[in-house]
Amino acid sequence: MPTEPDTHYDPTLGNKFIFVTGGVMSGLGKGITAASTGRLLKNAGFDVTAVKIDPYLNVDAGTMNPYQHGEVYVLKDGGEVDLDLGNYERFLDIDMTSDHNITTGKTYQHVIEKERAGDYLGKTVQIIPHVTDDIKRRIREAADGTDVCIVEVGGTVGDIEGMPYLEALRQFAHEEDEDDILFAHVTLVPYSKNGEQKTKPTQHSVKEVRSIGLQPDVIVGRCEDRLDPETKEKIALFCDIPTEAVFSNPDVEDVYHVPLMVEDEGLDQYVLEHFGLDDEALPEGERTNEWREIVTTEKDGAVDIALVGKYDLEDAYMSIHESLKHAGFELGVDVNVHWVHADGMADEYDDQLEDVDGIIVPGGFGMRGTEGKIRAVQYARENDVPFLGLCLGFQMAVVEYARNVLGLEDAHSAEMEEDTPHPVIDILPEQYEVEDMGGTMRLGEHTTVIEPETLAYDLYGDTSCSERHRHRYEVNPEYFDQFEDEPLVFSGTAGNRMEILELEDHPYFVGTQFHPEYKSRPGQPSPPFVGLVAAVLDQRDYEPETVTETTTDSETDAETEVSH
Repeated sequence: MPTEPDTHYDPTLGNKFIFVTGGVMSGLGKGITAASTGRLLKNAGFDVTAVKIDPYLNVDAGTMNPYQHGEVYVLKDGGEVDLDLGNYERFLDIDMTSDHNITTGKTYQHVIEKERAGDYLGKTVQIIPHVTDDIKRRIREAADGTDVCIVEVGGTVGDIEGMPYLEALRQFAHEEDEDDILFAHVTLVPYSKNGEQKTKPTQHSVKEVRSIGLQPDVIVGRCEDRLDPETKEKIALFCDIPTEAVFSNPDVEDVYHVPLMVEDEGLDQYVLEHFGLDDEALPEGERTNEWREIVTTEKDGAVDIALVGKYDLEDAYMSIHESLKHAGFELGVDVNVHWVHADGMADEYDDQLEDVDGIIVPGGFGMRGTEGKIRAVQYARENDVPFLGLCLGFQMAVVEYARNVLGLEDAHSAEMEEDTPHPVIDILPEQYEVEDMGGTMRLGEHTTVIEPETLAYDLYGDTSCSERHRHRYEVNPEYFDQFEDEPLVFSGTAGNRMEILELEDHPYFVGTQFHPEYKSRPGQPSPPFVGLVAAVLDQRDYEPETVTETTTDSETDAETEVSH
């Protein structure tokens, strides 16, 4: 159970559950608050997992537009989920599965299938008890085998979509021992024009929670600064909790500093005492300090990386941003990410890229922006700029090379140009008969075989890697012969599928059909991202610190259409 046997944790104590709700407005960072608390509990020696509840009717996040919902994060089992699960994996250093993401679509689909099969023996199927029972079942199954399970309810209290989940949690608390359950409510504490921290939004939010039958044990106030002592006392008084159960979560420079803030506030210790686990935890002096050491590493300079994509929303490329940050931790430099809109690249790409140190072309779907991405690839190849192409970026690197080096005029992907005379990228054979869009791509973790004596081998330090995928298109096998004996080498394969490409006699030119950003974590950075930043430093004649060999898994991006 616990990660450290010295905790002497008694398994008969059973699972502990932290239910995290949010009020006033969405996007407050309750997921980061929850993940940070979990990180500290893990440091104290406990096995921690998480469940993200998304009340939308979609079965999963796979068909959602990144403009609306941010990136679609891909799990090792192929689950397409909310980006918050990426934060849980990165903070808790665990691999999650589709069972850790509960959606209304998934729950209702299961209940209706059981009704159609006659499993309810003629009973009237209702929200209570059938839907709420299914929600409770899913939470318990996801928590099985761990010490603490953190359950985050998406959206805000009062949303009609979230009502069945809050009712399920009310029932859940009624069914479990009181000291096995903790309700944490995250709210906004804004400033008035005269600089006063206002508690009224928190009061109204907690009133809404209590009207449902839930009483917060802990309130976390999101504010620009720490909560004043008077503010904490006022929240405690009007929300009927002890003053010591009110915690600050102020804005910080980096989300990876939130665990340090939570620890400084004492939230983790309060949770341990509430659960009666303080005597079971590792003594404070024996708890791992690795997280603090990693995220507070002194930086020596900065590098500038252009991200050439079509979704002008940072959350659409969250895992890429985080992977670059992890590479910066590893090499001791800050990584500045510069957004370059692919739509505007077609004619003036030189001006937009001439001041950056490296270029990333990420994944995506649909025709829009592809010509700009191809231009970015060409610029990186011809000007010796370190380059990393991910999924669609990998495919566009193949298209660019076919057009401008092999002389295959009008070469393209069949996804973008169905009538192209040279479909160097074509649909996967198993996708020919697929009609449904949701959950039907080549998804999840697959093994890539890596050729020895290649850059890919140097990056991974092995003849194979296991990475996460999300695509319908691949390099067309009919064109393999035309790439033979070329400086562009396919150094990673999965059977007849090309997975990694690299360009000889270039400072760093790498493309991956998979998405390595999904397995990158602080202290375990993605090898292709470390390689990119290291190549930039090499070009500057820096002496970067020794890069530790790590392994990765990944997959990214989405829109509401087909897939690459």
